Amino acid sequence: MDIWEADKLLLFIAFVVPGFISLKTYAVLQTTSTKEAAQQVVDAVAYSCINYAILLWPIYEIEARNIRISCPTTYVAFYVVVLLIAPVVWAILWSWFRKTKAFQKLLPHPTEKPWDYVFGKRLQYWIVVTFKDGKRIGGKYDTQSFASSGSAPEQLYLEEAWEINAAGGFNRKRNTTAGLIVMMGSEVVSVELFTMEPGGTDEHKDASTDNTG
Repeated sequence: MDIWEADKLLLFIAFVVPGFISLKTYAVLQTTSTKEAAQQVVDAVAYSCINYAILLWPIYEIEARNIRISCPTTYVAFYVVVLLIAPVVWAILWSWFRKTKAFQKLLPHPTEKPWDYVFGKRLQYWIVVTFKDGKRIGGKYDTQSFASSGSAPEQLYLEEAWEINAAGGFNRKRNTTAGLIVMMGSEVVSVELFTMEPGGTDEHKDASTDNTG
């Protein structure tokens, strides 16, 4: 079978492309597990059919009124919306609905791991990482920091490394610090997060020490 034949290409565009766009849009908005290519094709076809089901009435009206002949520009623009824009809208709405408290009474939260849930908010924190041997390291997680997401191994970049005292508080910023990359693994016991005002500066050190002492 040659997919590039005109009729088969049209079927591919009609029943795979809209669903594929929805899947990719949702993946950008929400971290998801990676599926095999065959399963993604099945999902794309299913979501394309849902797209047409939602738009069934306007599609019927466009075809029944013979807009393709009377106003071809409108006809083309309409199907651009159906094939390319509407699937993006459905993915955005679905992602938003799944995060509402009311919807979570029916289905679980779409974010699979607490790591993605917490760091996906892009808030600022003072962070202390504790290892099995009792060692503690920490620093400031701010606007220039970064946390891995999705299927990538949990790793954390803190833009400032701080010295941790015996009580678990922050003593001072390390000299000439350019940050700290933490590789999360089996040796990590916990990752403690303490609130910090957006754009927090060194003046938050005292508050962090009080919270962790």
